[in-house]
Amino acid sequence: MGAEFWVAVGFFILVGLFIYMGVPRMIAASLDQYSEKIRADLDEATRLRREAAALRDEYVRKRQDAEKEARRIVDEARQEAAEMKESMEAKLAEYIKRRTEAVEMRIAQEEKQAVEDVRTAAVDSAAKIAEQVLRKEFAAPDLAAGYLGNEIGNLPAGFQ
Repeated sequence: MGAEFWVAVGFFILVGLFIYMGVPRMIAASLDQYSEKIRADLDEATRLRREAAALRDEYVRKRQDAEKEARRIVDEARQEAAEMKESMEAKLAEYIKRRTEAVEMRIAQEEKQAVEDVRTAAVDSAAKIAEQVLRKEFAAPDLAAGYLGNEIGNLPAGFQ
């Protein structure tokens, strides 16, 4: 019996003692706990990954919705600007038309007034010229008195 025999016997006794004391069960339980912890960590990581993917998808959807909303707002603003432009152009055209008509009416009134002023001036000038001509013709006192006397007699009775 050599040293190797006693080493082998000591080894088997040690292994038997470990088996008797439940070391393999402890090791298995410890490994089971460790594997359960790893499984729980993997499940947690999977759950967190799903949550992160869901959040990412939600934020992508929200960003797309926000971009759509922004495009809609820009399109509406452009449409409103185009409508305002058309409205303002129509109002400006109407304003210009009204102002043009008012100016044309005023020009027509001024022309009418100018014609009246010219007529009045012509009548005044004609009256003055006629008066000057009559004064020269009737400068003689007996001619003027005879003419005026005849004419005064022709007036109706209410005017004398």
